[in-house]
Amino acid sequence: MTDQKIVIIDGCRTPFLKSGGPYIDLMSYQLGKYAIQGLMAKTGIDKKEIDQVIMGTVISNLKTSNVARESAIAAGVPNKVYCHTVTQACISANRAIASAYLEILAGKAEVVIAGGVDNTSDSPITFKKKMQKKLFAAQKLKTPMQFLKFATTLRPSDFVPERPRVAEYSTDRVMGEDCDIMAARFGITREAQDKFAVRSHQLAAKAWDDGHLQKEVTTVAMPPKFQEISKDDGIRGDSTIEKVAKLRPAFDKKFGSLTAANSSFLTDGAAVVLLMTEQKANSLGLPIKAEIVDFVFTGQDLETELLLGPAYSVAKLFKQNDLSFEDIDVIEFHEAFAGQILSNLKCLADEEFCKENFGWDKAVGNVPMEKFNLWGGSLSIGHPFGATGARLLTTTANRLHHENGKYGILAACAAGAHGHAMLIKKYED
Repeated sequence: MTDQKIVIIDGCRTPFLKSGGPYIDLMSYQLGKYAIQGLMAKTGIDKKEIDQVIMGTVISNLKTSNVARESAIAAGVPNKVYCHTVTQACISANRAIASAYLEILAGKAEVVIAGGVDNTSDSPITFKKKMQKKLFAAQKLKTPMQFLKFATTLRPSDFVPERPRVAEYSTDRVMGEDCDIMAARFGITREAQDKFAVRSHQLAAKAWDDGHLQKEVTTVAMPPKFQEISKDDGIRGDSTIEKVAKLRPAFDKKFGSLTAANSSFLTDGAAVVLLMTEQKANSLGLPIKAEIVDFVFTGQDLETELLLGPAYSVAKLFKQNDLSFEDIDVIEFHEAFAGQILSNLKCLADEEFCKENFGWDKAVGNVPMEKFNLWGGSLSIGHPFGATGARLLTTTANRLHHENGKYGILAACAAGAHGHAMLIKKYED
């Protein structure tokens, strides 16, 4: 086991684009390639120094099931570098980064690229089980007569594909339905959700105008025309409460408070970070941004706590490190829905909830909004499922330097009722 600090050199991501847009002709591994290439160019790391590449993903393509390997090879990482892919819903990149940390901690690697990728535009489209069984059996057909007999068994309904649906397997509810229920449970109003969503878009637009977010993004130029894409396309800086208030509910059409404006949208993109030991970074002459201090993963009740991962994980992380929000300078939460964010913030500030569910003798505390998601979040920037964790880590580290802070936390919820939180510290010689 190494006793070295495990540090973050830098992070890089592709522009995050709405699903069905310019990335529609790409496969996930190609987006991963752009992110890895951008990171290597940005940091100047010699490819020969890389020991591992670990990527998270949610929507796996059967042709490139180990998307970390395909992304790395396409980016020019040497063949000898071994790569593996992990998946844990919306915290897949968080899991990849945690796995990289543990590999370095165990002395199995010194330099690891970790992050994630998802391209929902390249989602596999499948047939219903009945048609799948017919096609599987058809693999054994050899003679023209056998094929003709097989053709007579096909019905028009067999060719109707299954529509992709991001639903919780055990409950068969899409996440927006769960969030509608949770927002009602905690008394989160439609107005409060719309207000938070507008805040996210306006802050993200300002972060681009102020030159912060472009420092995290690599330009993508895709063949055959090689038109350059250098900016996220989901940010609406002109959002207002009046505009978003006109939208109808997106999930519970009658009683729901979630809309397209206060929910994150399907997004394509990739994001990675470069991790290594402090000693290795110093030997390579690479500037260090931050060190990873600690992290936790949590599981919650699938029926009632699907999206409360940030509250549970932050409470656990704080207890392990004897910290409070007063000690934290930068706070970055994944914004799946405005209702999800506001519910988590309310739980953390509720003394009774914290006593009953976290084992605290008081409330964890009120989240200071002057420290919270100041460069926008997933509601505005977008949320490629497997990549968001690496974006959060990069932004947290960059904000620590820009705001001259000491400690930063990032947290996220995920399908399966999971949560993640990580504590990092700005690096100082």
